[in-house]
Amino acid sequence: SLCHSKAWKGMMWFILYISLYLLTDCISAASVLRSGTCQLQRRFRLNGVYQDGDVILGGLFEVHFFTVFPELSFKTEPEEPYCEIFNMESFQHAQTMAFAINEINKNHNLLPNITLGYHLYDNCVMLGMAFRAAISLVSGTEKSSSNLNCSGPPPVIGIVGDPSSTPSIAISSVLGLFRVPIVSHYATCSCLSDRKKYPSFFRTIPSDAFQVRAMIQILKHFGWTWVGLLYSDDDYGIYAAQSFHQEMQLSGHCVAFSEILPYDNNPRYIQHITGVIQASTARVVVVFSPASLVIPLMEGVVLQNITGRQWIASESWATSLVFHTPRFLPFLGGTLGIAIRRGEIEGLHDFLLQLRTNSDPRNNMLRIFWENMFGCSFETRDKETDGEQVKKVCTGQEDLSTTNTPYTDVSELRAAYNVYKAVYALAHALHDLMQCEVGRGPFTGNKCADITNLKPWQLVHYLQKVKFTTGFGDHVSFDKNGDALAIYDVLNWQPSSDGAIRIYTVGVVNEGVETGMVLTLDEDAIYWNFETKKPPCSVCSESCPPGTRRATRKGLPVCCFDCLPCGDGEISNATDAIECMVCPDEFWSSPNNDQCVPKEVEFLSYEEPLGISLTTASLLGTCSCVLVMVIFIHHHNTPIVRANNSELSFLLLLSLKLCFLCVLLFIGRPQLWTCQLRHAMFGISFVLCISSILVKTMVVIAVFKSSRPEGKGAMKWFGAAQQRCTVLVLTALQVVICAVWLSTASPAPYKNNLYIHSIIVYECAIGSAAGFSMLLGYIGLLAAVSFLLAFLARNLPDNFNEAKFITFSMLIFCAVWIAFVPAYVSSPGKYAVAVEIFAILASSFGLLVAIFAPKCYIILLHPERNTKKYIMGRQTQNK
Repeated sequence: SLCHSKAWKGMMWFILYISLYLLTDCISAASVLRSGTCQLQRRFRLNGVYQDGDVILGGLFEVHFFTVFPELSFKTEPEEPYCEIFNMESFQHAQTMAFAINEINKNHNLLPNITLGYHLYDNCVMLGMAFRAAISLVSGTEKSSSNLNCSGPPPVIGIVGDPSSTPSIAISSVLGLFRVPIVSHYATCSCLSDRKKYPSFFRTIPSDAFQVRAMIQILKHFGWTWVGLLYSDDDYGIYAAQSFHQEMQLSGHCVAFSEILPYDNNPRYIQHITGVIQASTARVVVVFSPASLVIPLMEGVVLQNITGRQWIASESWATSLVFHTPRFLPFLGGTLGIAIRRGEIEGLHDFLLQLRTNSDPRNNMLRIFWENMFGCSFETRDKETDGEQVKKVCTGQEDLSTTNTPYTDVSELRAAYNVYKAVYALAHALHDLMQCEVGRGPFTGNKCADITNLKPWQLVHYLQKVKFTTGFGDHVSFDKNGDALAIYDVLNWQPSSDGAIRIYTVGVVNEGVETGMVLTLDEDAIYWNFETKKPPCSVCSESCPPGTRRATRKGLPVCCFDCLPCGDGEISNATDAIECMVCPDEFWSSPNNDQCVPKEVEFLSYEEPLGISLTTASLLGTCSCVLVMVIFIHHHNTPIVRANNSELSFLLLLSLKLCFLCVLLFIGRPQLWTCQLRHAMFGISFVLCISSILVKTMVVIAVFKSSRPEGKGAMKWFGAAQQRCTVLVLTALQVVICAVWLSTASPAPYKNNLYIHSIIVYECAIGSAAGFSMLLGYIGLLAAVSFLLAFLARNLPDNFNEAKFITFSMLIFCAVWIAFVPAYVSSPGKYAVAVEIFAILASSFGLLVAIFAPKCYIILLHPERNTKKYIMGRQTQNK
């Protein structure tokens, strides 16, 4: 931006200088108005080509490469600057304009009865010379004029040129005030599209804004996100670099380095630039610069032997022949370039060969061309150096068909084709102006323009709307900003048979209103100057694969990043993802974190080892209860079975069997009915079991008291009916608790992913914590009462005192369920269900073994003890 500011300041100072100069001339000219003649105050020494006509078109071309300014002593009038190093290709452009005008003059359908003329000047690639030429075109070159009313057509009705952006900006800033139409064939600065600043500027070449977007398309196509940028220190390079930075930022690409090519070709700065290129990891380098500034750079590249770089050339040097030598092939081979559309102009080659010189001083450019083409001189005196004649005398009859230079080469007409279209655009606009019907014109009062008193702004009106098709088939028109239809060729520099470089067209980039930017490439036709013969990789960081995300490195551009794996439950299914996406609730990330897969549903199933073990234990307990029941039924008349109400023993065995069987409701995929039944059956079964034990304990105590004189009536108040009633009442209370719980907040299947985020624990939600707490609390209350009573009756004097075994069984029961609470709370997922099952099985086996094992031991192994006498033995001894 600093260089841009300096360029603008320099240009503005120059415009101010020219304006002051013109103002001074006007003041001086005012002094001669009294004489009735307007005098031309100064004539610039310019190289030009002239042909007279009814209407004159001006042209500005870069026929020489450099301008030499004489030293200023401020003691004498300064000499005029002069130009050096003739440019054959640009002279061809000038002659293309002459050819187009001659072709139009021969066309009876275009501008009939009007003969076009031309006045072409050389700008010598210097702003000062270009401005001198432009002022000469619009003010005329006649020494004096008596037409003080400024009637008649202007000296020129339009200008083709200037080919460079900076002179075009300066000239358009001044001539735009008078609405003089300017149609450039090579000025590409995007700033010239500003209609407020440059209202009469048109061009037949796309602006740099399009060129930059075309380059971005190529970079995107090959995945080059890390590139270097070099640009010239002028409006062309500065504006192109600004647009390039903006487009790169919008596309997510990065500029690895950005350097300015100096105009003075300072070797130290060129060495600095080559060092930056060599040190950078970017393998692609984009250059926006005229060929004259690229030459010293490439000399430095050759000197430093910098290979392995993919060069991207802007249109200003992509077709330059100066680099097409075997010396540059190892370094510039494979270069991709953006070039303006190539065209064909029928008859141009013959016209160029028919060129002849004349003695008219206004056509001195022809003489300069002839001397450079044939190495001769029109000066009659001999020029000698060290006694040897260095130049022969030109005759003017030399044969151009024997030469082979860029002037006669019409195989790659690009800039020349734009010149051709620019001339025809002005001609068609003038033709449309002349076709205006009286009373139906576009100007105030429906007036038409008068060709005898033509105003430049009137031609601008028609030029804005011009539309035509060239003989090559290209459509020419201008948008609201004066820009032509955007289309570029993509070029590739490939080795030729003689070891030099040859240009091949490998693609096209065009932009339409509906289609947008379209890049078409023939990749098989592209030559890559690398060992792999494939496109290089130019990235700051390798692309992040799916399953990772980009994390920008601190202090570096966005293209420099680390690839961080997505967290658990997050995925990225695209390359270079900025963020990882969280999977939906019922999905989890795959092992590679590149897709969401359904979460594993976990529950205690019958197929897994833990489920099989618990099911086996449950069935074993059930079978044990059945076996004990069978034994008791078979020995139901024995004293052991009949002691303490055998009906309670069978009820206890039935409840234990239900306790073992309820375990099966806890195993398998939870369903609504299993969730509702498991806790209800568990609660009711255990209450039935504990209430039976409680009643048995109370029976033991009542029997002992009835054996004493003071308690002989105890059993009549606690007979079999009372015992059954007590069990039923105690169990009914639990049934009521379960009924209320199930009707208000019923347990239901629930997919829980809070324990382990990667899986879904399919469990039964209890629904109401209060209901579940009341169920367990009621069981605990009965168990505590039973344990207390059994503990108090443990020392009763019977040989077979069942209270001791009940005490031990309730001790086991309480210990299991006290340990159950912390184990259940701390167990995740299905293991919480396993803990609950284990508690049920452990407490059930504890009750079964503690209460019924001693009885079965006597019944089966010591039947001699299964007598009333033995059972009452201790009581008899006490008596």
